[in-house]
Amino acid sequence: MSKPIIEKPHKYTDLHQEQLEIRQLHEIIGVLRGELESHQFSATQDVQAALAENADDLKQLREATSVLRNQLENQQFEKEAAVQEAAQRCAEEIEQLKDTVSQLRNVMETIKFEYEASLTKQHMEKVDEHRHLQETIVQLRDELEHKRGKENKRD
Repeated sequence: MSKPIIEKPHKYTDLHQEQLEIRQLHEIIGVLRGELESHQFSATQDVQAALAENADDLKQLREATSVLRNQLENQQFEKEAAVQEAAQRCAEEIEQLKDTVSQLRNVMETIKFEYEASLTKQHMEKVDEHRHLQETIVQLRDELEHKRGKENKRD
């Protein structure tokens, strides 16, 4: 009879042990579940932080791209404006040179005309002088012949 009494505490002890073990397993499961949720939460936060950082990096890159694009467009605009300004200055200089050439041509033609007029006048003066000299020669010859003729008549 003593055996059944010993067995009873053992059964109760085994049951109690099993209940303790189940409770410990439930606690372990709870702790593991908490750790798993904590790791999931931490992983989710890490992913969200990485996404936020990537979004921020992407935003900064887009802004930098926009700034660089604007700078490039401004440089192109300034370059085109400088080219147009240079072309305009060249066109104005060409017009000024054409005007200068035209004025010089007019001056040269005026000088040429005046020179030709001067040559013509000198030529006419020489022709007049030559004619006058010939007339003087004829007149002097006539006078000389007339004087000789009178001297010959006296002789």
